Amino acid sequence: MNQNKTNELKESQLQSLNQLVDKVAAKQLEDFGQIASEKKQDGTLITNCDRWSDENIVSGIKKITSNQEGVLSEEGSKILPSSKAYWIVDPLDGTTNFAAGIPFWAISIARFISGKPQTAILDIPPLHKRIIAIEGQGVWINNKKIGKKDLSVSKSDCVSVCSRSISVLQKQPNKKFPGKIRLLGVSSLNMTSVALGQTFGALEATPKIWDLAAAWLILNELECSIKWLDINPINLRVGQDLTSVNFPLIAASSIEDFKKLIAWGNTLMK
Repeated sequence: MNQNKTNELKESQLQSLNQLVDKVAAKQLEDFGQIASEKKQDGTLITNCDRWSDENIVSGIKKITSNQEGVLSEEGSKILPSSKAYWIVDPLDGTTNFAAGIPFWAISIARFISGKPQTAILDIPPLHKRIIAIEGQGVWINNKKIGKKDLSVSKSDCVSVCSRSISVLQKQPNKKFPGKIRLLGVSSLNMTSVALGQTFGALEATPKIWDLAAAWLILNELECSIKWLDINPINLRVGQDLTSVNFPLIAASSIEDFKKLIAWGNTLMK
């Protein structure tokens, strides 16, 4: 993974970032099934491991970047940074799974340049699986570069939905849904499942910017389609508070698959 362009991370910085994620993933695996959760004001769950992970990732990024790049994180500041390069972090995406003893969650980290994702790391600790994407250079899984052609051995007939987007079935009870539904309970992995060929599409009703930041670049680099159903995150403003901002979307592996889901996405927004 050569990093030669202006504004891209140096190889040494990328190595330090991987080491940081190694540390956080190890802590999460150690705490899994051994830690209590509590509810935040918005009704979602949080654990002390979420807090520890957030603090360590944010402080680690500041060290890697000599405190020159801002950080927005789910458990920290949710104000879009003013620096040209900034980071968006979800330290433990899938806390409900984590707290319930379901071994499926992710660490999501993305670095943005001028409002667009430039480097992304999505780590799935219980699967020992790490996905890295770099704008214009591609995607690696556990250090092995992959391409769209590597993921099309079989055509999935599954569609990933979040718990809130499943309401489209109630809104159109007499219409057959175009795929087998999968609820993974992890927004970033719902979207990434499309890029990896595990599903042909995904509907997300209320993803926050930290849910989609890393998955966005992975989808782009593997030539998938994203349709923003309301707010396009490319149009965010410096200083904007993203605490309560949702980015409903459809992700699809191809234009043909997107066409199967657009009516359901429109229904979702009604």
